[in-house]
Amino acid sequence: MAFVTNERKRKRESSSSFTHRCRYDVFLSFRGEDTRNGFTSHLNGILRHNGINTFIDDELPRGEEISTELLEAIETSRISIIVFSKNYASSTWCLDELVKILECKSNGQIVLPVFYKVDPSEVRSQKGKFGEALAKHEEKFKDNMKEGAKMEGSSKRSGQFIWLALPK
Repeated sequence: MAFVTNERKRKRESSSSFTHRCRYDVFLSFRGEDTRNGFTSHLNGILRHNGINTFIDDELPRGEEISTELLEAIETSRISIIVFSKNYASSTWCLDELVKILECKSNGQIVLPVFYKVDPSEVRSQKGKFGEALAKHEEKFKDNMKEGAKMEGSSKRSGQFIWLALPK
């Protein structure tokens, strides 16, 4: 019984410390070539217009590996919005972000998936473009894509997730 009480206390403290270290309200994860100049820029504009502090990676230097600054932005965001699009999985950078986001989700971060012109079942089952792109990457990304797609079903149970599937 004491273990359960201590575990609950630890989770509350962990969740509490998570909210105190937030630098951004929202981190936007997206594939630039698919959505940067359309959907994501509009979403970012609407969020900022409504006083929501967002992080968008439009000024970070590009490289082979994800930058420390980007990882810190994910860690210090209250919410992450993942915009799954047709070429999201073709980017190792996006998949590295997804791994970090799902890590932060387990520490209390809210994660909201948006399926932009892609069927959520394609992400979940890793078919079509997603399957092709993932076949080119390391095995570690496959489990994370499935977890991201499972969020669709989680919305009905936990209330922590909201999903949007935009028409193709």
